[in-house]
Amino acid sequence: MRASRKTLVVLAAITWFFGGFVLLAKGVTLASGLRSMSLAVIVPVIGVAIGLVKTKYLFNHFCERNLRRIAELEAPRIWQFFRPGFFLALVAMILTGALLSRLALASHPARIFVVGLDIALAVALLGSGLVFFRHRVADR
Repeated sequence: MRASRKTLVVLAAITWFFGGFVLLAKGVTLASGLRSMSLAVIVPVIGVAIGLVKTKYLFNHFCERNLRRIAELEAPRIWQFFRPGFFLALVAMILTGALLSRLALASHPARIFVVGLDIALAVALLGSGLVFFRHRVADR
């Protein structure tokens, strides 16, 4: 099924932001279960800081590269909003995240790690997702 480049950009942005919001909600929920109030504040703050660095130096580049790829597609298809390899990586990331969440419920040190990881990834996804709004797509 053919799709416009704008449609692919919208689908990529929706997927990107959805992942960010899910991870943010998961991270905040897990943070509320940390044993000390100071950890419940410090770990998310560290996660935000790491996420901002990842946004600037890594995730913005991922979004820009995907947008360039979409712009170069000759006859865009609806499933081409990400590369096939990214969809496989996405499945692996979701499964790994589910496993880490289970570990976080069983172990306090694992919970601390997962809170920081989830919030860092959420901030990186949400922050870099702004690249989609700044981008203009020309349909040929």
